[in-house]
Amino acid sequence: MSKTAFIPSVPAASEDDFEISAKSKLAGYRRFYGVLKVVRTTDGRVLFPFDGAPELGPYPTKLEAVAAAQVYGEHIALSDLARPEL
Repeated sequence: MSKTAFIPSVPAASEDDFEISAKSKLAGYRRFYGVLKVVRTTDGRVLFPFDGAPELGPYPTKLEAVAAAQVYGEHIALSDLARPEL
């Protein structure tokens, strides 16, 4: 018997209800890509990455790749606050 449990979606109330992790990866000479993970902590739902998510890059520096990932993560969090994905 499987032990799957239903976890209801709980919309976020503020920006503090999101965990944004922004990193970078090197993919060739001076080609950095942003690596992003956005989790809504109220219910543990991973909002990014998702199937078909865009690649963030390439950028010429690690700093630019991380900054782009952070900005995109903040955009996802603000968008979810405006229109929660349930």
